Parts: sequence; structure tokens; C-alpha cells
Amino acid sequence: MLDRWLFQLKDRESGTVELVMRRVFILPTRPGMAFVGLLLIMLIGSINYNLGLGFVLTFFTGSCALVDMYLTARNLAFLQLAPGRAQPVFAGDEAQFELNLRNPTARDRYAIWLGFQEDGEPRQAVDVAAGGSATLVLSRPSTARGWLAAPRVRLFTRFPLGLFGAWAYWQPDMKVLAYPQPEASPPPLPTAGAAREDGHGTVGLDNFAGIRSYQPGDPLKHLAWRQIARLHPADGGNLVSKHFEGGAVSDLLLDLNHLPYHLDIELRLARLAAWVLEAERRALPYALNVGHRQIAQGLGEAHCTACLAALALYGKEGA
Repeated sequence: MLDRWLFQLKDRESGTVELVMRRVFILPTRPGMAFVGLLLIMLIGSINYNLGLGFVLTFFTGSCALVDMYLTARNLAFLQLAPGRAQPVFAGDEAQFELNLRNPTARDRYAIWLGFQEDGEPRQAVDVAAGGSATLVLSRPSTARGWLAAPRVRLFTRFPLGLFGAWAYWQPDMKVLAYPQPEASPPPLPTAGAAREDGHGTVGLDNFAGIRSYQPGDPLKHLAWRQIARLHPADGGNLVSKHFEGGAVSDLLLDLNHLPYHLDIELRLARLAAWVLEAERRALPYALNVGHRQIAQGLGEAHCTACLAALALYGKEGA
């Protein structure tokens, strides 16, 4: 039965999971084994010397140990576990997995340690009040781009007396997307396509033409903050933007096939990631072609996220 249950744990558990009693394992700790040895010595001494009070003390302390065993198991049992948020990271950074613990019972839970099983002993402890919840974050390094699945989580407790250790396992259905680590010193942004006059681009941004009222779509970097600070809202002040003129601008196309083929694929993806971040920083609309993915020209957080995700999953769509 135990082997069958452990085999089922290989499957990822989605949604909220409840730690029923059959999922909680318990064994004596080292202090607990020493306590058992002490009970045996007390029992042998009471038998040899026919000590009535010795029997009373031995069985009383033994019953306390049994109560501790029950309370230790109950400290984990019937907790509800649910995955939280998992924000994307760049390859090489620490991936953060948010875990939520809920206690629907009327009993407070104390000193519950959590950690990934592959990391050894759990290193983070949390208390969960009766009817309450708690959140903690476990991290692991991301070594490569693509999806990084959360390892199996181990929960452990010795509360209240430390004579027994109870533990349980949870395999949350969580994964973090690791973007390619941007190239440290990429070459300048490429331009391709027909020239156009739309006020966005690398040419003409140095030709300052004056101040005008803010229009939807103006990049935040073009806001004239000094003039805005001088205009009080009570005097009818509004947002104003810097206006630039002149200079034909080329479309910004980031294409994996346009990069030198002698470069390693990971280096090419890292260069594209750096260019995506640079284009966002400079508020330059850009398009991306990577493999069979073609993302139309755009700008903003959603567009940047879609481009970085396409780079992260290149060649790993079926993974």
C-alpha cells in the first residue's frame, strides 16, 4: 500500500491538496529513542525493586509520549496546501515558488518546516493559526531557459515535545518560465524595412522641436517632467510631452535568422533577449521572429513578456 501511494506521488497534484492522515508519516526522533530507553530503565528498576510509584511514573510518562505522538501527527494532518504565484525569471537567477498553507480546523499549528525534498532538511518554518492561512516562498536556482518545474515539497514537524517527527510529501503542479539570460554587451540594435515618419525610432530623437500636450501613446521617457512640475493642477495644468521632428525611421525587426549562424543558439537567443530589453528601455516599437513564431510590432509589458517567452521556449515547445 505504501509503495503504491509513493508511486502515485510522482504525478503532479493540481489545485488544493489536503493532507489526510494516511499521508502523514511519523517516527521517533533521536531524543524520542533516548526517551524510550529511559522508560525501559525505569520499568526494569520498578520490576526489580517492586516500586509501585516507579510503575506509576513509568506508565504516566509513557502515556505522555503517546499523547505527544498523536499531537505531532495532528500538527500536520488536515492542512490544505495550494500553489501560489510563480513569476518568470532569467536563467541563472533564483526561481521563486509561492506556497499557501490553510488551516480549516480549530487547532493552531506550530513549527511546520517546509523545503524541497532534494535540498535535504527543510529550512523554513511557519505557524498557521486556527482558521487562518500562511504563505511562504521556496527558491531554487534556474540553470537553463525554459520551464522549471517545482520539485517535491517535504513538510516536517516535531511539535510539541520533539519526541516524534512527522512528515508528509506534496508534489505541487507549479512551474516557472526561465527567460534566456540577456547578453552582457550586445551589439547595437538592428533596423530593417522601409523608412517611415511616425516619431518613434533611433533617428530624429535628438531633434527637439518643443513641448506639446500629452497624447495617448507617447512614451513615458518623452514626458517633460520639469514643465509638468511647474504646472499646478489648480491652474489647469496637464501632462505635456517633448516633441521631436525630422529623421526617417526604420522598423525594428529582431530576427533569429539574421544573426550569424556560427554563434551558439543560446548566445543568439541571449542577444535577442538583450535587444528586446533595450528596445523597451528606449521605447522603440519592435517585432520578433524566432523559429516559426512571428510576433508583430509592438511595445509595452505584455509585448515584452510575449517576446521573452517565445525566446525561452524556442526548441522546447513540446517540453
